[in-house]
Amino acid sequence: MSSHDRSHVERVVKLARYIAIKEGADVVIVVTAAKLHDIARGEKNHSLKGAEMARKILSDYPEEFVERVAHCIAAHSFSSGVRPETLEAKVLSDADKLDAMGAIGVARAFMYAGEKGRSIEDTLKHFEDKLLKLKDHLYTETARKIARDRHEFLVRFYEKLKEELSGNV
Repeated sequence: MSSHDRSHVERVVKLARYIAIKEGADVVIVVTAAKLHDIARGEKNHSLKGAEMARKILSDYPEEFVERVAHCIAAHSFSSGVRPETLEAKVLSDADKLDAMGAIGVARAFMYAGEKGRSIEDTLKHFEDKLLKLKDHLYTETARKIARDRHEFLVRFYEKLKEELSGNV
């Protein structure tokens, strides 16, 4: 099992489809990109490598479609440095971020910590550096609405864990 396993991809596809419909994005492009978004997971700068791989996988499709999907993949990562330029890329980026928030986000953060041999304190640092900032990097109104409850849960969990680690009973 991995924090970026098939079930993560399936959740991102489901979220992306929902957001795409609500926001009026091209659902076929969004779903195709969501299914392929972590294809290069484990590679350095997986989003750019994934976009390259998607171009090859989708080479029989029209070039415009392939490039729109590839852009979504290249721009989906919080840390890729590629800014989403299309609504479809924004939708995928938001869906991927939402899966890192809430109860699932907490579970995935600790799964990832286990995969990497990180401590609880290191994982709290990950909350500070990334997870607690995700809500401020969402593009669509639909994602921002979904994020409210998920973000509140992250904050409550983070604060409670810090309290317990400090020795307060």
